[in-house]
Amino acid sequence: MKTENFFEEFVEVYRNDPVRFVREMLGAEPFDYQCEFLEALAKGTRKMSVKSGHGTGKSTTASWAMLWFLLLRYPNKVVVTAPTSSQLFDAMFAELKRWINELPKELQQLLNVKSDRVELVSAPSEAFISCRTARAETPEALAGVHSDNVLLIVDEASGVPESVFEAAAGSMSGHNATTLMLSNPTRSSGTFFESHNRMADSWWTRTWSCKDSPLVSDEFVEEMLMRYGEQSNAFLVRVLGLFPLSDDNTIIPFHLVESAQHRDVEVFEDSKIVWGLDVARFGNDATALCKRQGSVITEVRSWRGLDLMQTCGRVVAEYNALPPSKRCSELLVDSIGLGSGVVDRLRELDLPVRGINVAESPSMGDTYMNLRSELWFKAKAFLEERGCKIPKDDQLLSELTSIRYSFTSSGKMKAESKDEMRKRGLGSPDLADAFCLTMASNAATAQSGSFQNWRGDLRRNLQGIA
Repeated sequence: MKTENFFEEFVEVYRNDPVRFVREMLGAEPFDYQCEFLEALAKGTRKMSVKSGHGTGKSTTASWAMLWFLLLRYPNKVVVTAPTSSQLFDAMFAELKRWINELPKELQQLLNVKSDRVELVSAPSEAFISCRTARAETPEALAGVHSDNVLLIVDEASGVPESVFEAAAGSMSGHNATTLMLSNPTRSSGTFFESHNRMADSWWTRTWSCKDSPLVSDEFVEEMLMRYGEQSNAFLVRVLGLFPLSDDNTIIPFHLVESAQHRDVEVFEDSKIVWGLDVARFGNDATALCKRQGSVITEVRSWRGLDLMQTCGRVVAEYNALPPSKRCSELLVDSIGLGSGVVDRLRELDLPVRGINVAESPSMGDTYMNLRSELWFKAKAFLEERGCKIPKDDQLLSELTSIRYSFTSSGKMKAESKDEMRKRGLGSPDLADAFCLTMASNAATAQSGSFQNWRGDLRRNLQGIA
């Protein structure tokens, strides 16, 4: 193409052929499922929804679609959103900028790349890509978008609050408005879920499984299969691109944990620091340590192969290595069985330890069978708060979303025991139990005052080991 006629010829060649645009203008070779997606977009498909496993190229495909649309559908407005700023800017917008750098120089010069926006230099208000975080507090992320050509891209759509979709209804209703939803299918409810189920007849839908993607290694699939099992929610969502099993008797739904892992939450330095320690009882179990500062779980870890005194030494070394302001004010240890020895030794070494007997009665009321059940439901309530955050740890996610509950004959709620989990072929939820122990802080102080006034174990009427 001659330089002076470049753009006119460019539009003529690529206006209806995004696959050719990707190949010749970006130097990439899209896979079959990416070609199918781009071709459907070019045909004017207005509502497209893709659920996907991890690493199948969602952000890349969306970036190609945005650039093609921006350059070849003038005038236009492209708005891209995600539930958190990290998902939006560290993933999607970073990928978009990477592909802008692959464009020919003649096309790069047509674009002005800003911190949260890409504009056509000659018409910055008539042709642009705008990044807007989709939060419940700011549901207008996709609202008020009107142009001859509108493209709305919702990344990680499963985690976007419903209020955002409600506010976007006007923008999505135009004849030339196209909505693309792409996501790991983490939640079995909401607009994204409905687009693949009840409303599937009105949406173009596809599932991109890691097993079918050349971008995902066989080793990743095998590792996920061996670690979590074929029927686990972690495998269904992260590998197969399927919605999680939502048993009515599961305590913590998948989407609560996944949302907390990707949330932008600041750690307040003056927040109380609490550690939970679940001591291994059997050969295949692990000792797990969870650290919580206020509403943020700052770290979870586990280890095997240490005896009780070595476990004590590891915890003491970690505690003493921290400056006083970073040390826990409470170290809550499951004191059933071997844990009681750890409690005694750590107390002897003057750590702020408390033994928590999770088999005893709950701290208050008759809702739960025992303290363990109460702590699991406290953990659920913690995750339901929008101001909490936990680490991005697939093992923690799998364990937290595996525990079921039942009702006793007296109507009390009982969390599934470790033995009951083993009968279902599941391992001990060591990280999750350590996490739940950090929820015992309020329960521990409710009976006997502040830590300074009481350093004994938390003891109530024993109701059988969970």
